[in-house]
Amino acid sequence: MNSDITGQVETLIRRMTLAQKIGQMVQTERMAITPEEVKEWHIGSVLSGGGSCPGDNQLQEWVMMNDAYWAASVETDEGHLPIPIIYGVDAIHGNNNVTGATIFPHNIGLGAANDPDLLERVARVSAREILAAGVDWTFAPTLAVARNSQWGRTYESYSEDPAIVCAYAGRFVSGLQGDLGTDSVVSCVKHWVGDGGTTDGIDQGETTLSEDELERLHIAPYYPAIDAGALTVMVSFNSWNGDKCHGHKYLVNYVLKERMQFDGFVISDWDGIDYLSESYYDAVAMGVNAGIDMFMVSEHWQPFIKHLSHHVVSGTVPMERIDDAVRRILRVKYAFGLFDKPRPAERYWSNHTSFGSNEHREVAREAVRKSLVLLKNEDSILPLAKDRKILVAGKNADNTGHQCGGFSIAWQGTSGNEFVVGGTSIWEGIKQVAPHAELSADGSGKEADPHQHDVAIVVIGETPYAEGMGDIRTGEDVIVQAGSQINGLLKVLEPYGDTMILADLHPEDLEVIKNITSKGIPVITLLISGRPLVINRELDASSAFVAAWLPGSEGQGVADVLFGDEDFSGKLSFSWPKDPDDRNNVGDEGYDPLFPYGFGLAY
Repeated sequence: MNSDITGQVETLIRRMTLAQKIGQMVQTERMAITPEEVKEWHIGSVLSGGGSCPGDNQLQEWVMMNDAYWAASVETDEGHLPIPIIYGVDAIHGNNNVTGATIFPHNIGLGAANDPDLLERVARVSAREILAAGVDWTFAPTLAVARNSQWGRTYESYSEDPAIVCAYAGRFVSGLQGDLGTDSVVSCVKHWVGDGGTTDGIDQGETTLSEDELERLHIAPYYPAIDAGALTVMVSFNSWNGDKCHGHKYLVNYVLKERMQFDGFVISDWDGIDYLSESYYDAVAMGVNAGIDMFMVSEHWQPFIKHLSHHVVSGTVPMERIDDAVRRILRVKYAFGLFDKPRPAERYWSNHTSFGSNEHREVAREAVRKSLVLLKNEDSILPLAKDRKILVAGKNADNTGHQCGGFSIAWQGTSGNEFVVGGTSIWEGIKQVAPHAELSADGSGKEADPHQHDVAIVVIGETPYAEGMGDIRTGEDVIVQAGSQINGLLKVLEPYGDTMILADLHPEDLEVIKNITSKGIPVITLLISGRPLVINRELDASSAFVAAWLPGSEGQGVADVLFGDEDFSGKLSFSWPKDPDDRNNVGDEGYDPLFPYGFGLAY
């Protein structure tokens, strides 16, 4: 940070009361606070949790909401200093919160594209669509290196190999933050650290690794992100060798802030300190003393303020730690130019016509094309001629909600075509280029007829999920075991399923394929999923098989490749398992997957 900013920060800190300082350390959810309370309590940040939106979730409503919070935060009187709030959202694949946004493929697909230049353009478009809502800050990019695909957040990871994550980290930060001017938003790299390495892939679970392995696999991507100027870092829910990251002074204060010289601010995850202790009062001190600067508190922000004030007065949290936290928060706000920006309603990009524009969607469509991985192409059945008579079936064929996955309009995603406005389903993309394509009425493919159909495209796979609700858990004993390893509490959500075998997880998918192949019609299968699954039976029954991941709102990108306007270029950034017990990652001893890391056919 430059000396001008340092001087401004120190001048402001000298004027601040303890209440004003602690207020800056609080971020709470929009539904838990009014603009008037933001002013009264000197709150530093407000956020929208997954699916939390103003009014009817229209762009102009977001701008008006942010404008109201901003205006309250900068009012000046004898009891209040004008310090603008910074508003945060989980815009992790485009501004996926807002109706009509361009929604990009989830990170697992972008990892298969292995194209850092594309990543920076994706981030730049995302920044503009975030700014269009009057928002300043996104909790992205996720730098998790997912090592077990049972984890419900696998799709938020670019790869099982830190090499791709490292190649992407700095470029994505640069795409979001730019020169910290008019076109920029604040990035937040997450989750510090080891979230992708938990035993059995349990979300928020225990990562047991040597420090050397933690460094090699999970810390490595943070270096290029910090070098690129990442302004904020979010702490992870997981524990490392038994100790919760939210209370881990060594990892937060020493490794990140001192050794890696990160001089932005560190934010907790959603109520992340709650799991440090049965006593919330104790948890507050543990989190602050560990080095967390801002606290994402969904609802109970007033008890947080009360407890932290008491800790400072009683000496259990030193005043120097409060000043360090506030200094870091203010440094970021000054570096980002928040004190000089006009109010959200008057900013250049607010309500901008480029939001959800064709230009932005073309970047997403390119990302879809480059993310697709061709796993099988028997007798070169692909590419398809556009004049073929094609039956399109499967539950995910005409469902933009399913192809966007979790963190799309709602926290757990949506189903159907109602909520993702402005995009195209895979079926709609096919229909645009193949005039003789027909959509199966109920998706089952039962109307397959060799006299009417030359070939079928079947779109199968997972339905949306997010975070722990996407976990695959083979039994509750794994939770008991994880809980016994952790010093603190473990938050457990209902999992997505109990098997990685697609035919058991979603038996309806194989049934659709068989409904069609039993009539002698060859099937091209597209798998919509947030992770590699065990697909042996579906693969054997298909003439061609494509891993389409979670492609987002631009389904035409799939048709571009199926019909040969573009070639397949995606390569697996995750190893594909042969069986549900296959846990190997590239480089592991005895590595023998169904399809290895880096696999991908082309025409």
